[in-house]
Amino acid sequence: MAEKKTVTIRQTGSPIRRNAVQRATLAGLKLNKLGRVSTLEDTPSVRGMILKVRHMVEVVD
Repeated sequence: MAEKKTVTIRQTGSPIRRNAVQRATLAGLKLNKLGRVSTLEDTPSVRGMILKVRHMVEVVD
């Protein structure tokens, strides 16, 4: 069985003074505090969520 690819992301920006959609996107990525790290399955929907909040997160290798 093939391994599922994952992507690890770290929150680098605060959701304070951001719109509700961006705050909800961070919650969907399982991020809610600065410095939190989340590992998720690498799917097109997760990549789209990362792009929506790309100014507040970074992809960790």
